[in-house]
Amino acid sequence: VQLAESGGGSVQAGGSLRLSCAASGYNDYCMAWFRQAPGQEREGVASLDTDGTTTYTDSVQGRFTISKDNAKSILYLQMNSLKPEDTAMYYCAARGGYCHADSSQYLNWGQGTQVTVSS
Repeated sequence: VQLAESGGGSVQAGGSLRLSCAASGYNDYCMAWFRQAPGQEREGVASLDTDGTTTYTDSVQGRFTISKDNAKSILYLQMNSLKPEDTAMYYCAARGGYCHADSSQYLNWGQGTQVTVSS
C-alpha cells in the first residue's frame, strides 16, 4: 500500500504549511516525516509512535507538529514559523514496530512533496 504526500508549496519565511500523507492500511505503524535538501542526507523531522509518542528533531521543535487522523488514515505535519533552512523535499514514511531515527529502517515511503521557504 502506497503512501501519498500532498500540501507542499512555496511560502515566505514565517509562514505556515500543512503537509498531508494518505496512509490507508498503516494502522499500528510508526509514522514519520523525513526531509532531504539538495546535496544533503535525508533527515528525520518528526515521528509518531504507535503509543502516541511524538519525537521531533531539534531544529523544528516548537514549530512543527505531527499528528494523525485515524478515522481518515491521514498523517499530518503542521509547519509554522517556517525558515529558509526548512526548504527540502518532505517524505512520509511508515515502519512496523517502533519508530527509528535511521531512514534505512523504513520500508514504506511516499513520493515526496516539495517545500520551499524564501527569505
